Amino acid sequence: MSRLLEEYNNQIKENLKTKLGLKNIFEVPKIKKIVLNMGVGEGKEDSKLIDKAVEDLTLITGQKAVKTKSKKAISGFKIRAGMPLGAKVTLRNKIMYEFLDRLVNIAIPRIRDFRGLNIKSFDGNGNFSMGIKEHVIFPEINFDKVDKMRGMDIIICTSAKNNHDALELLKSFNMPFKDNKIN
Repeated sequence: MSRLLEEYNNQIKENLKTKLGLKNIFEVPKIKKIVLNMGVGEGKEDSKLIDKAVEDLTLITGQKAVKTKSKKAISGFKIRAGMPLGAKVTLRNKIMYEFLDRLVNIAIPRIRDFRGLNIKSFDGNGNFSMGIKEHVIFPEINFDKVDKMRGMDIIICTSAKNNHDALELLKSFNMPFKDNKIN
């Protein structure tokens, strides 16, 4: 069992139950999945760039990434339907908690000029989204073999009913948020 999952089951769950004023332990919010998405716009000219993005995401997460394809043809951008344009990974269970542990303790402190995550990045249903400009903040990526800096989106889906409960859940996992008020 991963260290973060063990901590959630032994300490965080009970603390959140009292902090949020819940009656049943099964009402306590939990993380359902983490989705990593890397769009590669230049991939329409060179398909090797998308293969490199898939390889990088696979290294970062420890799980095979899949190519994402365009749904519609857009002539203004020279995109055809079904053309590969990015890569994504959906993490669940043990791998998800191991990735979250590495994200919070290793990757986020390596972000240049980091001042905290924005609290306004919640969607209203308890899901949190964040963007990263450089994928080389993860220690699994060899900086010498990187052909181009790529950004990525990380979406953390929770079972929380509102933003406040999700914020408390992510704060209990030591996510570094800015100190501004939530809606």
